[in-house]
Amino acid sequence: MSPAPQRTAAAERELVAAAVAAAARRLAGSQDDAQVRAVLYDEGLAWVDFPAGWGGLGVSAGLRAFAAEALAAAGVPVPDPHANAIGMGMAAPTIVEYGTDEQKALLARIYTLETIFCQLFSEPGAGSDLAAVATRAVRSGDEWTVNGQKVWTSGAQNADMAILVARTDPTVPKHRGLSYFLIDMHQPGVETRGLRQITGESEFNEVFLTDARVPDAMRLGPEGAGWQVANTTLNSERVSIGGGAAREAGMIGVVAAAWRAHPEYRSPAARAELMDLWIESEVARLAGELQRQQAAAGRPGPEGSGAKISFARNAQALSALDVRMRGAACLRYDDWADRRPEHYSMTGRNPVYRYLRAKGNSIEGGTTEIIRNIIAERVLGLPGEHRVDKDIPFEDLPR
Repeated sequence: MSPAPQRTAAAERELVAAAVAAAARRLAGSQDDAQVRAVLYDEGLAWVDFPAGWGGLGVSAGLRAFAAEALAAAGVPVPDPHANAIGMGMAAPTIVEYGTDEQKALLARIYTLETIFCQLFSEPGAGSDLAAVATRAVRSGDEWTVNGQKVWTSGAQNADMAILVARTDPTVPKHRGLSYFLIDMHQPGVETRGLRQITGESEFNEVFLTDARVPDAMRLGPEGAGWQVANTTLNSERVSIGGGAAREAGMIGVVAAAWRAHPEYRSPAARAELMDLWIESEVARLAGELQRQQAAAGRPGPEGSGAKISFARNAQALSALDVRMRGAACLRYDDWADRRPEHYSMTGRNPVYRYLRAKGNSIEGGTTEIIRNIIAERVLGLPGEHRVDKDIPFEDLPR
C-alpha cells in the first residue's frame, strides 16, 4: 500500500467528517444495509486508511473508530463488522497491498457482501507450520490447476471466493516455493465438507481441491512470493482477532454484566478473579489501541501477535469464570444442534457454549506456541528456533 499523503491529524479528521456528512446526505436516513454499504464505499468510509478510490480516504488507520462514531452520530447505520469477516479483515488488506487494479475491483464487492471470502491456508500436514503447504498449483499458459486438501476453513460453505496459498515450485526451500491466489469457490473441483466441533456446530470445514482452476490474473503478488503475501494476511488476522476498541467489549462485558445482575455470584474469590481479568482485558484493549495508532502509517506487523495471545487467554479465563460463578446451572450442555452458522459469536448463546467455543481461541489464527515464537524472534529479536528443514528443497523433505 502506498504511504498516505502527509496531513495533520486535524486535517485527516476533517476529511473523515466531510465524507461522513456526504454519506449522510446521500442516504437521507435510509437503513437499507446494501445501500448503506455501497454509499460508504463510494465515500471512502469502508476502510478509511485504504487509498482514495478503493474504499478509503488515505488517512490513518486509527481514524476507523472515529469514522464509526461519526456515522452513528449522523444517524447512519454502521455495518456489521463480522459480516464477511475474512473478506473484510484478511483478504481486503492483502489485496490493497499487493493487488492489481483488476484485483482491487473486488474490494467493493467484499464490502457490499456481494463476494464472500474464506481462507484456504491450513492443511492436515501444514497448520502451525504454514510453510509446509503441499497443495500443488501447476501452471499451463495463463491458468493454474490446483490439487490438494485444506482444513479448518471457516465459512467455506457460504464463500464465493477464497484466498489460497499453494505450492508452485517444490524444487526450492519451502518458504520460497509458495504463491498466493484468489480462487473461485463455486467451480467444479471444489468440495466442502463440514467439521463438527465440541459445541455441536459445524463452523469449520475441510475443502478438497481436484483439478480446480485459477487464472494467473488472480495470482496476488509475484510467483513464489506467497509466504510474504500470506504474512500480510496473517498479521491482519491477528490484529482483527485481538481487536476490540470499546471498554468491556466481548467476553469481559458478558461476564461483568452477569456479575452485576446476579448478587448470588458475588463471592470474594469470584470478585477478585473478575477484577484481575477486567484489568487484563483493559490493558489488552489499550495496548491494542496504541498498536493500531503506531501502525497507522503502514500495514500490521508481528506485534499484532501479542493482541491475539491476550484475546485467547482472556476469553478462556473469563468463560471459565462465568461457568464457575453460575454453579450447577452449567453442569449440563444440551444444545448439540448441528448448525452451519454464517459466523460465530464468542458472546452468544449460553455460558457453556462460550466456554467450549473459547477452547479454539488458542489454536485459530495461529497456535499460541507459534505466536510466542513470532514474538520472541520478530519482536524481541531473540535467536531463532533451530530449523533443519529451512534450506532444503521441499521435494526432498520427509513427509
